[in-house]
Amino acid sequence: MRLAGMAGNRGRNLLHLADREPGGATIAVVLTVDEGAPVLDEAADRGVPTEVVTPRESEDRTTHERRILDALASYEFDLVCLDGYMRILTETFLDEVPTTLNVHPSLLPAFSGADAHEQILAAGTKVSGCTVHVVTEEVDDGPIVTQETVPVYEDDDAESLKRRVREEAEFLAYPRAVRWFANDRVTINHGEGRVTIKGDGGGDFPARRQAHGDRVRSLRYGENPHQLAALYESTTGSAAPASVVRAPQHNPGAKALSYNNYNDADAALGVVREFDDPAAVVVKHATPAGVAVADEIELAYEDALATDPMSAFGGVVALNRSCDAATAAAVTDSFKEVIVAPDYTDSALDVLRESDNLRILSVGSFDDPPERLTAVDLVGGTLVQERDDWAPAAEDLNVVTERVPTDEEVVTMQFAWRALKSVTSNGIVLASGRETVGIGAGQVSRVDAVHLAVRKAREHAEEKGPGGSVMASDAFFPFPDGIEAAAEAGIEAVVQPGGSVNDEDVIAACDEYDVAMAFTGRRCFRHALPGPHERHEREPAPPTVVTG
Repeated sequence: MRLAGMAGNRGRNLLHLADREPGGATIAVVLTVDEGAPVLDEAADRGVPTEVVTPRESEDRTTHERRILDALASYEFDLVCLDGYMRILTETFLDEVPTTLNVHPSLLPAFSGADAHEQILAAGTKVSGCTVHVVTEEVDDGPIVTQETVPVYEDDDAESLKRRVREEAEFLAYPRAVRWFANDRVTINHGEGRVTIKGDGGGDFPARRQAHGDRVRSLRYGENPHQLAALYESTTGSAAPASVVRAPQHNPGAKALSYNNYNDADAALGVVREFDDPAAVVVKHATPAGVAVADEIELAYEDALATDPMSAFGGVVALNRSCDAATAAAVTDSFKEVIVAPDYTDSALDVLRESDNLRILSVGSFDDPPERLTAVDLVGGTLVQERDDWAPAAEDLNVVTERVPTDEEVVTMQFAWRALKSVTSNGIVLASGRETVGIGAGQVSRVDAVHLAVRKAREHAEEKGPGGSVMASDAFFPFPDGIEAAAEAGIEAVVQPGGSVNDEDVIAACDEYDVAMAFTGRRCFRHALPGPHERHEREPAPPTVVTG
């Protein structure tokens, strides 16, 4: 698709379209009525031809528009895009060219005409945005193609609002509209004054997405002290899942939670949410150092801690049961940054508060599930996916070896898989009963993850070791070397997705070492994804608005 751009001044939207080329659309020409318009030089720098058609004295609109048509006659284009073209076009022009679009800096039909930002501020409106619409002879009155919203802040003036609308609304909406036209998805019903977009549906993954958040608090700093950060709350639906975002802090003398504290606390909460029975986890750098399930929450914590007490130092503890005094005493026996639980007994709070800087968070009931979709910001976009809620039932385990796992090993396989889901890939979990023995996380080689888990089980676990344990892998073993390393360490059973072209070799290695193995048919990767890369132009930062 080829575009003809008509600009009045700087033409920032047209230049943005030229740089983005949405849907493969390119700009054939940029035309202005002002020979001094800055857009001319900018367009020329991009290799875009330019035309200037200055109105003559006493020239009527019809005559001027015919001269514009003459100037455009040597260019091929499929769509006309206006940008700050502050002249009303008539049927003389509109009937002779393809569809003409304009972007207006408000949510039409409200605040049409000039000075939209001043009108919005004077009216006290709390939300503004932009509208891309089909141009007609009426001012800002054509069928709407798409819109985009931005918040209006109390300290906004016309210039700051103009900049936000341009950069956070117009720069999203205009390319989107052009892309739709380029992909032949737009139908214009002029009689009804309506535009329909093919495929612009809703559902779990809609064609367009907006996510808004309210700032809960500004943080001391981000992932590192030189990075600014803030915490935002985003809730969808009527459920109120257990969350660390607005969790009360029961040790008022302690430091405020940091960016990393929140990240680790959320990761820890996600682990214990996996289990129905009393469960505990110690998390460090968003990765479990130990996970355990037991008949009592105190025992679960002690078993989780015993997996790797060295790594647990300065970590985050999460429980899926109310914290009692005995469990509190066990937690405070070594240094911890944060503890997360549904609630606490009064005696538990008395014990925990003796640790001056221990942050104590109560997240409430686990009855409501978390949001079904998760999102991760990237530079220039957002990844959205379903939350991984799957874990194998006994009947989901496909035994592929000569030796069949025992009933106890099957239970451990199920436990290990749930613990594994929160381990950074490549991930390996060694477990005995319903407690972890060693965890190998974040390795670029799967066999290295096995070696790491075995080493940590031997060197860091208290009264534990790899011998007799079950090994869970978050993806298939591409070669038998991981099995061979496990067998040498005394591991007796394996659960993994399967699906490698070398499955037969891996199964043969298990049979050689009398190791039982079951396939789940599903993997549980957890990649360490980057956080948002945001440009901080103001303090505090505005609510996040993501559209794709």
